[in-house]
Amino acid sequence: MGKIVSKDVNADLFKALEEIPVHISRRIFEKMSKLDFTCYEPLQFIQQEAHSRKRSHDGLLSSKTEGEGKLMMCYRIHITPSKIYCLGPEEEVSNYVVKHHKQYASDFARVTFVDEDWSKLFPDAISARTGRGFFSQPLKTGLYHRILSILKEGFSIGPKKYEFLAFSESQLRGSSVWMFASNDSLKAEDIRRWMDNFEDIRSVSKCAARMGQLFSSSRQTLEILPRDVEEIPDIEVTTDGSKYIFSDGIGKISERLAKEMACRIGLDYTNPPSAFQIRYDGYKGVVAVNPDSFRNLSLRPSMKKFESKSRMFNITSTSKSQPCYMNREVISLLSTLGIRDEIFESMQQNDMRELDEMLTNREVALSVLGKIGSAETKTASKILLQGYEPSLEPYLLMILKAHQDNRLTDIRTRCKIHVPKGRVLNGCLDETGELEYGQVYIRITKNSKEQKDNCQPYFAEDNGKEKTAVVVGKVAVSKNPCLHPGDIRVLEAIYDHGLYAKNLVDCVVFPQRGERPHPNECSGGDLDGDLYFITWDEKLIPEKVDSPMDYTAARPRIMDHVVTLEANIIHFEQLFIACLFVHGLPENLTRYIS
Repeated sequence: MGKIVSKDVNADLFKALEEIPVHISRRIFEKMSKLDFTCYEPLQFIQQEAHSRKRSHDGLLSSKTEGEGKLMMCYRIHITPSKIYCLGPEEEVSNYVVKHHKQYASDFARVTFVDEDWSKLFPDAISARTGRGFFSQPLKTGLYHRILSILKEGFSIGPKKYEFLAFSESQLRGSSVWMFASNDSLKAEDIRRWMDNFEDIRSVSKCAARMGQLFSSSRQTLEILPRDVEEIPDIEVTTDGSKYIFSDGIGKISERLAKEMACRIGLDYTNPPSAFQIRYDGYKGVVAVNPDSFRNLSLRPSMKKFESKSRMFNITSTSKSQPCYMNREVISLLSTLGIRDEIFESMQQNDMRELDEMLTNREVALSVLGKIGSAETKTASKILLQGYEPSLEPYLLMILKAHQDNRLTDIRTRCKIHVPKGRVLNGCLDETGELEYGQVYIRITKNSKEQKDNCQPYFAEDNGKEKTAVVVGKVAVSKNPCLHPGDIRVLEAIYDHGLYAKNLVDCVVFPQRGERPHPNECSGGDLDGDLYFITWDEKLIPEKVDSPMDYTAARPRIMDHVVTLEANIIHFEQLFIACLFVHGLPENLTRYIS
């Protein structure tokens, strides 16, 4: 495949492979095959990967219980217009459904519909149009009928016949579904029936979304009894005939339970995250830590999606400090609101200059890897922290070049520009009621560069010694997808003693006052896990903003009978085609299409 030069396939390479278990060798070569460049030091690459996997394996053995609750082995199947490719099994974060049926885990498969080169399918490949103007009509292609046939009839691999099971929102964006190889003991229909009672949901889109909710990658923690849970009212307001819910999708968790959850998912229990995105008893949303909570969990009606008998507390994500990037949509809207193009060009040039310098300068490399903030950067960061220089360590240089290529591709294809004075944060609610309309509270974890700089006027009472800081002054707030100029809001970030005592870090706290919730003004967002683009860079804050767009949801189509499997398949097919047409835009596509 052009990943290894033939002269490097020698006796030393085979000797190294003899000392490595076959299944480890296979995974190392699978990883090598996915590299975007030729590996000129295959022996060093294999030894480093083997050492890294051994350490990971030892770590998993020492925390077997934690590992079993976190990871699962998943088979993947890629279906092209003419072939079926079988992949895996590969490790990935488990979900509630597969975890419950773990004795049949090998019968679950993630099926993805792709082009012959495994790239994303184009819309015209599924549904072309004949004629023009008034006479234009959709024409379903042969590939469309192939996909629909697989969803309806399933397909066979050896003795197993895979049938359509369900799909999640994230899978929809990736043209994927979950399928299950039914057997005498368990069938796909049995799993859907076990998932809980969906008979009361007569909207196809909602029924599909609720089923997909159970397939979200999550960490099971412990069962919480009903006596430890209370339901508290939502905070609502009616403005011009439209009802808005300020607390849409958010509840509260006690500090004691938050520490317990942090410990169970491998985080520092002495400093737990400020917010957890959860799935529990048919509830979906975010719970923010509240030191004053009497009950372990306080949930709101807006979080309830369906009836369930499960008491398992599942965590899909937690609040954390995330670097801030602009994309095409944000840049276009800021430009529309009067931000000069020279500012974007200057920031892009700074990004590209840093990417060049990271290959020769250790400090710059650490800074850039810190911005990326993904698990893939940990190995390179550890090597750099040991004092190695990029230009003197070939393996380190190879990793940095891979990150450089990835970032340059993002800049070229998505205009992804880093915003140093900014973060991407979870949205939370001001439970104290102190914030006024137009105000927000933002307390962040400072990065290494911010900790070194003691003179930052946009941080309140910052003496340079604290690891966190409260942002003060004007901030621009938005949420992807953002397509209307009014999706970018300019708010006032303030310091509040009451909220500071709540210890809410790495999240943006919105007020519960006003005619309309600020999250709803940002692309129709809410607080059930949406991430918000925040910047306090004065060069990127518009002087004037447009009125927010009305995002009142259209009334869903209600059926007069129980939603059937056939309806779910047709719904997936319709959304699948729509996803191809709007490729690259929405994060919450099902909300807009359904």
